[in-house]
Amino acid sequence: MPLWGTASGPPAAEGEAARAPPGSSAAAGGGGVKVIRSLIPTRRRLRLDPASKLYFPYEPGKQVRSAVKIKNISKSHVAFKFQTTAPKSCFMRPPGGILAPGESIIATVFKFVEHPENNEKPLDQKCKVKFKIVSLKVKGPMEYVPELFDEQKDQVAVEQILRVVFLDAERPSPQMDKLKRQLAEAEAALEARKKPPEDNGPRIVGEGLVIDEWERRERYLARQQIEGVDSV
Repeated sequence: MPLWGTASGPPAAEGEAARAPPGSSAAAGGGGVKVIRSLIPTRRRLRLDPASKLYFPYEPGKQVRSAVKIKNISKSHVAFKFQTTAPKSCFMRPPGGILAPGESIIATVFKFVEHPENNEKPLDQKCKVKFKIVSLKVKGPMEYVPELFDEQKDQVAVEQILRVVFLDAERPSPQMDKLKRQLAEAEAALEARKKPPEDNGPRIVGEGLVIDEWERRERYLARQQIEGVDSV
């Protein structure tokens, strides 16, 4: 049973046609409005790399990782969230977040690989697990909470449904090389976030003594004045 579904109900265009006066263009061709709307491409808020697939090394009985770069290509802050049809065997880091215009992040996806059934060849088995990334336009920077998507359901857009593709972990390929690079970038970014922020203030030396350059200068001038009086 898929994790996500679609809302039911008559399209807005049909409702408008039903309310239109007899003989009007809307009443005569309510379906035409739907056709026109269907021809307008959905405006993407995010760009994904890879665009439609999640590549995993095929290692049965192990938890493996994939990666996808998510970039905000809109002019507004955008919240994103992962969804999956297999929440018990898959999880994402981060599961969601908010990106400023032009900002990007590499998300890591973890998946447990089952052993093949019915003597299937390892890489020939079809994985039914899918992932979905949804987006929501938000007003400026704010703290990310998953409830944002529940509060504004009508504004949520499906960015992409990602299909799982297994790679031979022992066989070099452009996809495997790219996956390794992205995973390394994701780990480096995670470690950078864990480090405490650099303090560019006064340097601490000795037993917690703070040396301030202005204070040091004042003490030096005071000492020079005392030495000058003593010499007189």
